[in-house]
Amino acid sequence: MEHGSFQDESQATFSLTDEDHTLANSLRYILNQDPRVTFCGYSIPHPSDARVNIRVQTTGDPARDVLKDSCQDLMLVCQHVRSTVDQAVMEFKSKQGVELMKIK
Repeated sequence: MEHGSFQDESQATFSLTDEDHTLANSLRYILNQDPRVTFCGYSIPHPSDARVNIRVQTTGDPARDVLKDSCQDLMLVCQHVRSTVDQAVMEFKSKQGVELMKIK
């Protein structure tokens, strides 16, 4: 859900349900790397409420578009981490198999 002014699309607050610090802090980090973002922060209104509010202010681009771009960037980062970990696990398992067979 988006909260904010319809007159100024460069700033908005987005409310994400069923999310917590894990996604919010990662998204905040990615947003703050974007040169179009002048301010980004998040809050959790209450610990028992599974909701995160993310505030985005930009240099002029629509905040909604900047948030979408940052979500895409975060997905790419997660995919890279996943493939790197998968590759390291495969290398570890293959190395362990060689050591167990006592092949030199």
